[in-house]
This record gives sequence, structure tokens and C-alpha cells, in this order.
Amino acid sequence: AKILSTNKRSMSVKRIQNKIADSRLALPVTAIYAVLVCLISGFITQHLWAQFAILIVSTYMMLELNNTNALIRIYSRMVSCSYLMLAVMAHFLLVSVPYGMVQLLFIGFLLLFFRCYQDKRAAGTVFYAYTMLGAASLFFVQVLYFVPITWILLRTNIMAGNVRTLSASIIGLLMPYWCVGGYYLYAGETDLFLNHFTQLWQLAPLADFSILQLSQMVSVAFIALVDIIGIIHFHRNSYKDKIRTRMLFEVFTTFSLCIMAFIVLQPQHTNFLLSMLLVCASPMIAHFISLTHTRITNIIFIVLLLSVVSITACNLWLV
Repeated sequence: AKILSTNKRSMSVKRIQNKIADSRLALPVTAIYAVLVCLISGFITQHLWAQFAILIVSTYMMLELNNTNALIRIYSRMVSCSYLMLAVMAHFLLVSVPYGMVQLLFIGFLLLFFRCYQDKRAAGTVFYAYTMLGAASLFFVQVLYFVPITWILLRTNIMAGNVRTLSASIIGLLMPYWCVGGYYLYAGETDLFLNHFTQLWQLAPLADFSILQLSQMVSVAFIALVDIIGIIHFHRNSYKDKIRTRMLFEVFTTFSLCIMAFIVLQPQHTNFLLSMLLVCASPMIAHFISLTHTRITNIIFIVLLLSVVSITACNLWLV
């Protein structure tokens, strides 16, 4: 009885993290903060309109990812807020169209991938999902390393794996290359097209972090930290969520761990991989912020919030 009453009291206490997570002003305020960071980093002076548009669309798609899949079991915009905070923190990713496109297409893949949940007749949706993944590999061919993992997840977590969906995924992956390959064939530049795939087996020395700048190392460490906090929290409390939600968060977890391992093994791809990692980290830390109520987690939230603002300021200063 004492334990139950203690739990009820902790649930009824609205701490700073809960007030922010539940607030309808959280996303607008975060959006204003993100715009200010973009202005300070020179988006207008450098005419980075395409990059800014990619950030807006990506934020909207993260909002849809949360809404359509009910990732947070209460009203909360923390998934989009977390994404925006982490994205502008690693603002060196924002100034590059390829990094932004890989991130945008990865979000699009997850949106369509999750829509196939328990639907073995979703060959069409699987096709479009893997077309997104194939398009992302045009910018970062190493995305293809994740394809076998997605096939496993399609069967184990999405529970839509069969011969039809597997075939649809292969055709979807090839579709962007059919289009681009046709252009290169017409232009007589097939060598450039083939050289794109040679990058798959061009490996650098393992764990050579000397090639990374300080801003990259700090950003990777922080995003990995918040991701791990979210992973530990979710898997300790996953029994409170629906089975579907657990399956989807296991997808985020699997991608997160694989991406972190990839960064450690091949740090030269850090920027592309980091753009994918923060997509997975955002729902994980958002779940932690929105659904914990203790004094310790509130302190952790405040420390993380101050840290992300401080790292953002430092990254802007180091530009």
C-alpha cells in the first residue's frame, strides 16, 4: 500500500520536465529557438534555403512519425522538440544538402516501414519504403549495409516479411538506381556510376578518431549518451506500452546500436551516420522525458537541456 501511494504521489507531481513535455507551447518555442540558431549560423547570409527547407520538412515528418504511431502514450510533442534541439546542436550537418537528404529519406523510410506493421500484403508500401532507402544510398552508399538488418526487422518486428514484401523491397532499392543509371548511360558517364559502389569496400583504419573535429566528437558523444539513456529507460519500462510500440522502439534501438558501432569502426562516415542516429535518438529520449516523473530524472532532464544549449553555443563559436 505504501509503495502504491508513493507511486501515485510521484505520478501526480508535475515537475519541470513534465510541464514542458505536456505543454502545447513546447514545439513553437523550440521552433523559434531553432530558427534563431539557424540565423546565427548564417543561413540567410549564405543563402542556405534548401537546407532550411529540408529541416522544416524533416521536423514535420518527425511529428507525423510520432502521431501516426503513437510513440508517446500521452499528448506530447517531445519527439519533434528533441529532434529539433539535436539537429540544430549538430548544425554542421544542416549546412550540407547530402547530410540533410539522407536524414530526410531515412525518416521517410521509417514512416512507411512502420505503416507495414502486421500487414503481409503491404508490398506496395514496402516498395516505397525501400525506394526511400535506395534514394538515401545515392547520397551515402553505405546505407546499403543496413539493408539486411531492415529485412530481419521486417520479419521480426514489423511482422510483414514474406516473399512478396522481400521482392518489393529489392525492386524499391533498385528503382532510384534505374533512374540515375539511365541518365549516366545516356551521358556516357558509366564509370562515375560504377565508382559509386566501389566505396562499399573502401575501408579506412578502424576507430581512427583523429580525423574528427572537436565539434563532431562532442556531438556524437552527446547524442549517443541521450540515446543510451532513452534505450535503458524504455527497456526497463516497456511493459507499460502496447506491443506495437515496443516493436517499433526495438527498431529504433537496433538502428541506434548498429549506427553507433558503425561510427566507432569507420569514423570517416560520422556526419552521415550522425544524421541518421539523431533520428533514432529523438524518440528514445522523448519517451524518457515525457514519461518519467522522479526528482532524479528531472535533474537529468535539466542537465541535458543545459548541455545541449551549451554544446550548440560552442559549435556555433567553433565555426
